[in-house]
Amino acid sequence: MSKIRVKMADLNVGKKNDVLITSGLGSCVGVALYDSHSQIGGLAHIMLPEVPDNRENNNPAKYADTAVELLLEEMKKIGANTRRLKAKIAGGAQMFDFDNSDSNMKIGTRNVKAVKRILREENIRILGSDVGRDYGRTMEFYTEDGRTLIKTVKGEDQVL
Repeated sequence: MSKIRVKMADLNVGKKNDVLITSGLGSCVGVALYDSHSQIGGLAHIMLPEVPDNRENNNPAKYADTAVELLLEEMKKIGANTRRLKAKIAGGAQMFDFDNSDSNMKIGTRNVKAVKRILREENIRILGSDVGRDYGRTMEFYTEDGRTLIKTVKGEDQVL
């Protein structure tokens, strides 16, 4: 069993018996995709909902609107069938309390909405999620069975 670390604004894929791990999911969203037949999985650590119009996208793994597409491509390269993919998501917390109601400041909420919209457009069903609230998370995604362990700073760990 090999452990594959996924950093912030990064993604990676694994095959049978790999464990994909990402930590530091505050307002960021972790997206785990899994093809149970081939036991191929992928994990993305998404920071922002979309590429800003005024910026060049030098890191497609950073944004929901490009990271999911890139993750699908990487999984196909190693044999995943995208029609069989299922998803689990975590993160999207509101880490800071803002006095105003400016929705642009609610990055976590915007990230979750963007990820859900993109997965729906790709016809990928979400089987489990642990999103929102006000604390960070770590995801451990096991490609042998699709199990996803969510560890929290509050000690309320769960398996999706």
